Amino acid sequence: MTDPAPITDPKALRALAHPVRWQLLELLLFTETATATQCAAAIGESVASCSYHLNMLAKYGYVEPVDVPGREKPWRRKVKRTTLNPEELEGESQLAAEAATEAFISNESARLVEQVRQQRHEPPEWQQATGITVLLSYLTATESADLAAEIRALFERYRDRAYDAAKRPSGSRPVRFTLSNYVVPGTTEIP
Repeated sequence: MTDPAPITDPKALRALAHPVRWQLLELLLFTETATATQCAAAIGESVASCSYHLNMLAKYGYVEPVDVPGREKPWRRKVKRTTLNPEELEGESQLAAEAATEAFISNESARLVEQVRQQRHEPPEWQQATGITVLLSYLTATESADLAAEIRALFERYRDRAYDAAKRPSGSRPVRFTLSNYVVPGTTEIP
């Protein structure tokens, strides 16, 4: 599995402009390999839909078929992380990156809603260890960037566990952090 540079090709970016594709990429991170049938059962889509989306992801190098004997055709991720930076692109690439980012956010939003619905079914220690926190402060652009970098650096201590099962401690589960820092819409800079 590679860890590529940010994606700039508009066609490769458009391949990510669908929430099902983000679900498949996430599933293949957790399961390492899965067939279209297994993907369909896991994410609630049809086998035909999963097969189509897996083939589209493969066309642009995000996933690849695993060569195994038999009729089953498992897939695996080719890349660890997918990095999108729409603000660093122009024209068609920027529009495609924005569409891919919107699909990613749509998928993340659905996951958050599901987390809220399922939170009460978790053991008490997991109910207390997870949740949604919204923080607000007044920061300069530099402070906002620095704070986000500090939070990402903290998380980096644990990132390798996502890609190496041997590094996961007993009792660990996949825990997702979604970091979003943005200027509150409709506000202006305070002098």
